Amino acid sequence: MATTSSAIPLTGVPFPRSEYERRQRNVLAAMASAALDALVVTAHGHLRYLSGYDGSGGYFAPFPLIMVPGRSPTFVVRQYDEQAVRSYSCIEEVVAYTHQQDFGKMCADVLRRYGLQSKRIGFELGCWNLAVADVNALQAQLPGLKIVDATRLVSSVAAVKGELELECMRDAMRMTDLAVRTFQSSLREGVTEGEMAATMGAAIGEHASNAGGEVGLSGGGTILFGERTKLPHAPPSRHPISANEPAFLEIGASKHGYSVGMVRCAVVGRHPEAESLHTLAEEVIEALVDVVKPGISAAAVDAAGREVLKRSGRKGVFRQRTGYQTGINWTERGDLSLEPESNDILQVGMTLHMPNILCSENGYLFGTGAHVLVAERGAEVLSEIPNTLFRA
Repeated sequence: MATTSSAIPLTGVPFPRSEYERRQRNVLAAMASAALDALVVTAHGHLRYLSGYDGSGGYFAPFPLIMVPGRSPTFVVRQYDEQAVRSYSCIEEVVAYTHQQDFGKMCADVLRRYGLQSKRIGFELGCWNLAVADVNALQAQLPGLKIVDATRLVSSVAAVKGELELECMRDAMRMTDLAVRTFQSSLREGVTEGEMAATMGAAIGEHASNAGGEVGLSGGGTILFGERTKLPHAPPSRHPISANEPAFLEIGASKHGYSVGMVRCAVVGRHPEAESLHTLAEEVIEALVDVVKPGISAAAVDAAGREVLKRSGRKGVFRQRTGYQTGINWTERGDLSLEPESNDILQVGMTLHMPNILCSENGYLFGTGAHVLVAERGAEVLSEIPNTLFRA
């Protein structure tokens, strides 16, 4: 049952309550358009977006945030994590369960109390942190429940950033730029990937400490040298870079969960194969930035980059999507994606990461990218670091 909370130092939410209420209103409006009687939010990034709490305790079982028109949101959480939820969220109505097998019954009790046992309820079926077993457990309690896939509902609202969110992303990009400049100034023959990661982390840590500790690197990033640039998403190792080898960096800083990404590459000496890839990637990025504007479809943006690749006669070097929506938890499934046949329409206030990472015949992954804000007149590039190849 719900209980009251006490003040605990260094807790709270990073934004004013009015900001969360604005987000919740926008989600409720989207629910109305989808003819939903309620929405059960379980994706951790979406929980953080709507409440402030990052959902970290939800590895145990879902921590659903139940949104119903005309009611304040209700959080259903594990009893062990209840105080953390209360301390790090703006949600006042918190209901607790104890064991994993209690999730379905407790969630069903809340829906039944609100008269929703046979209504149309949206679930984030395609997002992380909700398993088929969780949905089945709830359906067993409420056989008349009409389950609707609402995977993309919250992400479509969160795709358009407010001013406070954009401030976070700009701050995070300044830290990302610092990381890239540190990478470039520290790159030399013999330095290892792990040493580079430590040097970049120290630079960010020192700055974050001076700024109150609000900004940090989002994960370890991808730092790869030489033959290891053939490994997508590999962690930094003890491998050193040698003369005439490529270096690959994909990294992003984060503030209050708002992450920005950046791809920048370099060579120590010369590496014709990687340099040729980079030249092509720069052309693609320039075409993408030129075409991004409000009202264009995600598929049309993707097509603009692929057209450059097609004209080059090397379209086979690109083996992924063109880009994706960023903000809180940019790895969430269901977010806007720049790829063929995507009919999402870009709007003012959206932020997009477009990493143009190309693959050579010998398997080297190399390229550059852009992180942009969709503004009234087109794309605003958030980074101050040129997308050109750095030579050490």
